[in-house]
Amino acid sequence: MLWGSSYLFIRVGVETIPPATLVTLRVGIAALVLLVVIKAQGYSLPKDLGTWKNLVIQAFFNSFGAWVLLAWGQQYVESGLAGVLNSTSPIFVFFITWIVTRHETVSIRKVLGAFVGLGGVILIIGVDALQNLGQQVFAQLAILLSAMFYGYAAIFGKRFSHLPPTVTAAGVMVSASVVLIPASLIIDNPWTLSPSLLSLSAVGALGVFGTAVALLLYFRLIHTLGSLGTASQAYLRMGVSVLLGIVFLGEEFSLVVGIGLLTAFLGVALINMPGKGK
Repeated sequence: MLWGSSYLFIRVGVETIPPATLVTLRVGIAALVLLVVIKAQGYSLPKDLGTWKNLVIQAFFNSFGAWVLLAWGQQYVESGLAGVLNSTSPIFVFFITWIVTRHETVSIRKVLGAFVGLGGVILIIGVDALQNLGQQVFAQLAILLSAMFYGYAAIFGKRFSHLPPTVTAAGVMVSASVVLIPASLIIDNPWTLSPSLLSLSAVGALGVFGTAVALLLYFRLIHTLGSLGTASQAYLRMGVSVLLGIVFLGEEFSLVVGIGLLTAFLGVALINMPGKGK
């Protein structure tokens, strides 16, 4: 629910707040919440340069790089469809694991699941791509690229096993804030904006629940379930995003997109399904 509702909040937010400023507000709010949490726990932020270098890399793939792409794409793509496309990260985790890092065991079932899931993505995007090559297709590709970033982040995040999950989450958000605040000032001139109360409320909820609380769970799961296991929440996330888009925004899905959704869901399930072969 925390991750799946993010697409609804982003869709409402980008109506009056441009992507770079929206993500800056998102990470800034989350950073403040997480700094309060680690202080209450008696922890402090890391002090060595090596850890901060890795935190900035993690922040790019897990937050400011992926989230700016996602927010830009959601200006042109409905929240439910954005959730479906962005929830394909387990497929990318699998391909990165299989071809590059090889840090987790691969089975024929997982290979099959990855290609089935990829087929679902092609079904979802293929309809618009055949109709026109306009902005919506590029927006969908941007959302897919953000999913790829998420996939790598789930693998790279294992480097922080020596830190408490709350400290890792806070460090990532602080790193993202340091990058995004000057960037948004240059790109958007936020003092000239007139955001609506609804958009500001959506960003506030996104920062606290869809980011700060979600990251606390995320880095704990990286340690306990591994990268593929953590990424598997995506096939629940896509269902939540579709449901919320239909209920609150009146969004509709075509039959072909629905088939693509079910196909992607099946692929992710095959990748993560427990079995004798892993």
